[in-house]
Amino acid sequence: MTRSLDGVAPGATLGVGSLPHRSASAAVEFSVKHFDLPVVPRLPRRSGAESLANQALVGVPGIEMGPYGTLAVDVARLDPEAPVTTDLLTDNFVGFRAFTELAPGMGVDGRTFKWQVVGPVTLGLTLLRAGAPAHLAFRVATQAINEHVATLGSVLAGVLPNSTQLIVFDEPLMVDLMSNDFPLAPDVVADMLSGVMASAQTFGVVGLHCCFEADWPSLLEAGPQVLSMPATEAVVEVSGYLDRFMQNGGRIAWGAVGTEGPVGVSASRSWKALSGIWCKMVQRGTDPGMLRAQSLLSPQSGLASYSPGVAEEICQSLHDISLRVQDQASAAKLVLGA
Repeated sequence: MTRSLDGVAPGATLGVGSLPHRSASAAVEFSVKHFDLPVVPRLPRRSGAESLANQALVGVPGIEMGPYGTLAVDVARLDPEAPVTTDLLTDNFVGFRAFTELAPGMGVDGRTFKWQVVGPVTLGLTLLRAGAPAHLAFRVATQAINEHVATLGSVLAGVLPNSTQLIVFDEPLMVDLMSNDFPLAPDVVADMLSGVMASAQTFGVVGLHCCFEADWPSLLEAGPQVLSMPATEAVVEVSGYLDRFMQNGGRIAWGAVGTEGPVGVSASRSWKALSGIWCKMVQRGTDPGMLRAQSLLSPQSGLASYSPGVAEEICQSLHDISLRVQDQASAAKLVLGA
């Protein structure tokens, strides 16, 4: 199995994970049709059981899940050394099961595809907030995620043996990493993330995602191969870090279409915003050809809060932006004689 994204075109599109469908088969069809890198769908509108945290905690001793995705922690039963059984037949994995059943017959085998899993920092903080003590929360989270990834990665490798998996760890709560009351130091966070990503590399390429303005140098310190981040002006301030990341072969999945608030942004406006950010990065020394060649495109976050029709409009905007990136990348090759 190839464990790089060398065959993925500049500006290829992918989703962030969640989709708005209540029909699992419709969600798989949507993902395969509308993303260059199909995404294993999660369907939190169908059931709260398909939230990232609830999926990762399936089979963890001491964790009870309510009917609407709520969590209850029995501290006395929490054990970071206890085996975790990820039961894929539960309600937590309806979207996943549909993908494994349908994707092979839809021409996905041989295509790079993506799946998303909650990161250990966010899952540990979720357990902490649910009542787990700090000395257990993050160790239990890490154990659960490693077992979860091993199970899902093995199943996906079995049904799509000719495909490259892109496994992205979602860390929305790392937005607070530099706060004074954050329970972990940045170097501890980097080590924790590095550990789960190293395990996941058994199955494919690994990435990190945060849909907010995170401390990007801290995420890069963990060693992802792909960084998924919103395309906002704030990233210009970390151009140097991103430049070194790309020079070392890293790819950036730009959240090029906003998913906060009403959707009325045309592809032209989103492309103008993205290209404006790239221009400012180039002014700070980033190579423009590298920026285009090592870009991926996604919505800024999941699409579960929209209707399927609006989600399709967002994907069409992504597709339009992708064509512009590919045109520019091709033109640059011609100019350089590549």
